[in-house]
Amino acid sequence: MPSMSANNFSRNTHHHQTKGDFFARKQKIEQQRKNLPIAAVERRLVEEVRNNDTLIIVGETGSGKTTQIPQYLFKGGFCRDGGIIGITQPRRVAAITVAKRVAEECGVPLGQEVGYAIRFEDVTSGQTKIKYMTDGLLLREALLDPYLSKYSVIIVDEAHERTIHTDVLLGLLKNVHKARSKSINGVVNTGHNNNLNNGHALEERIDNQNDGILKPCQAKKYSPLKLIIMSASLDARVFSEYFGGARAVHVQGRQFPVDIFYTHKPETDCIDAALITIFQIHLEEGPGDILVFLTGQEEIESVERLIHERLRQLPEGSRKLVTFPIFSSLPSEKQMKVFMPSPAGYRKVILATNIAETSVTIPGIKYVVDPGLVKARTYDPKMGVDSLIIVTTSKAQALQRSGRAGREGPGKCYRLYQESFFEKLTDSTLPEIRRCDLLNVVLQLKALGIDDVINFDFIEKPDRTAIVNSLWSLYLLGAVTEENKLSDVGHQMARLPLDPVYSKALIVASQFGCLKEMLICVAMLSVESIFYAPREKLEESRNALKSFASPEGDHLTLLNVYLTADEFFQKNKTVNSEEKAEKNLRKWCKDNYINSRSLKHARDIHSQILRNVEQMGLCVTSCEDDTLLFRRCLAASFFLKAAMKQPDGAYRVTLSGLIVQIHPSSVLFRAKPECIVFNELVHTNHSYVRNVSRIDYLWLVELAPHLYAVQD
Repeated sequence: MPSMSANNFSRNTHHHQTKGDFFARKQKIEQQRKNLPIAAVERRLVEEVRNNDTLIIVGETGSGKTTQIPQYLFKGGFCRDGGIIGITQPRRVAAITVAKRVAEECGVPLGQEVGYAIRFEDVTSGQTKIKYMTDGLLLREALLDPYLSKYSVIIVDEAHERTIHTDVLLGLLKNVHKARSKSINGVVNTGHNNNLNNGHALEERIDNQNDGILKPCQAKKYSPLKLIIMSASLDARVFSEYFGGARAVHVQGRQFPVDIFYTHKPETDCIDAALITIFQIHLEEGPGDILVFLTGQEEIESVERLIHERLRQLPEGSRKLVTFPIFSSLPSEKQMKVFMPSPAGYRKVILATNIAETSVTIPGIKYVVDPGLVKARTYDPKMGVDSLIIVTTSKAQALQRSGRAGREGPGKCYRLYQESFFEKLTDSTLPEIRRCDLLNVVLQLKALGIDDVINFDFIEKPDRTAIVNSLWSLYLLGAVTEENKLSDVGHQMARLPLDPVYSKALIVASQFGCLKEMLICVAMLSVESIFYAPREKLEESRNALKSFASPEGDHLTLLNVYLTADEFFQKNKTVNSEEKAEKNLRKWCKDNYINSRSLKHARDIHSQILRNVEQMGLCVTSCEDDTLLFRRCLAASFFLKAAMKQPDGAYRVTLSGLIVQIHPSSVLFRAKPECIVFNELVHTNHSYVRNVSRIDYLWLVELAPHLYAVQD
């Protein structure tokens, strides 16, 4: 493949732009790049990377590090030997939007020299030299290429967010980095060189882990891997120590100052305090849009309704305020409205969850209202319960939020708590690996050849009980043998980019002869909520759901939605272009209160997994209208999550004994079948099970006799 020069990198243009438009846009982008804080230290940063194989770069959102550093390194020659600069992001939306921006800055079509890859979507090519991706995707690449040999530089961005995938990736990269350094020095870690540890027990353990991750390599030598960790300042020390005292450099943060305001006394009603602050800004402050952080959809819709009620009480000249919500389950066409300019003379109020902390940058924001709360998911490994609870933010989150006000000019942040309260906040958020289900993590590590998962060199040790319980669950699923090794089924499960329970469901379905239906079901279960129920149209949305509802449960209901949508789309495609058919499908979704973004994502996942299972040789057959066979397959797939009805109408989870209720969103909420399987157990005010189907208890006795017995 011919090497790519910096001139080639900037000469390619989009053909649809006129020459004048292109140069005007290019000039504007170049000016914006020069004004970024990081531009002043370009040469120094390139030298630091050249001189240090591992580098910690500290810089808050707004410094320009995510978009500029990969370009600096490309220009500095770090791809000359054919290597790729890989940049990981914790969230899909960040990987996509940043890649699009960098491709535009470089003047190249997205997917050529600059591209991105996320689960179920790969927009790269053989020409790609700067590749943005999710950290989970790079982990999956390591299953096929343990040395990550095509990368010359790997940048772990937003490392302070500490997602589960980030923590596992850091442990993996630490090992890969060491192995490739030894390789270039003529000493390859093949499993026979464990005496190179200078007597340090920790080093010996890490090398033993390498024996599992990295397959023996005799003649081939790899160039050293340049590893860059980009983090918020509060966590720099943690990362530096983890990588053996790696050098840390600081990059100036946001361009403009932000004034921080606190309350004089504690606020007992955050919604009311937020409303007062919004109207205080609107009536007393100069132009500029307002970003308000709230904990979830229900709170956002409540605040939006109250704003409109209070607006009607103001004089007509003071009513020029428009509201836009943004949360993850909101349909994409509604999410995009937050990026549109405000109508002339109006002020925009964006009501957002923590999706707006780092994933997206909304132009025009000058004021931030931060109640200091966030909804966090916490997993109890003993009970197998996911709890969604409201907790206080960390200092790192508070700083990220306030930084949103200073992106385009001086701004103001109103924290709805006292300054003394801020000082008591934890420095950073508790990492996901300490509060989430580890089933997928343990399977991934096993697939990478790491048998001793408990002693893996995590940056922060997860709960031992969580690991042991995950190993036990994998054993029950048939993924791990009695000798604690990955079984053939386990290897098959690890090949699928899915939750392990869903991977097993596909393998089981191929044996039952209903893989076609289970593929659809798993795709629909793998996305955000399919149904969209706005507060002001609850009755209409409930009626729409009834037209798809199956008396057998939510799995068949989801199947009905997908098949009906697909039939509508295919019929449309016979008389319209594909683009028009997609547009009509989005309208159909809107009319039926279905989240079009989630449905599109499910269709993409379905296409990807279908290719995967076909490559694995699984038999894709259909059970047609035999719903009994499909429900037996559900029982065989999800036997770890079964529950029996109790005399009072509640349900007892058969394996943990936990008392739960069917979630109100389920089609079986009022039906109360005797025995059910479910996919999700969440705790809010009560413990609820979601995605529920009715089964016969005797099926469990027949299909999982090692766990279930005939009841008297």
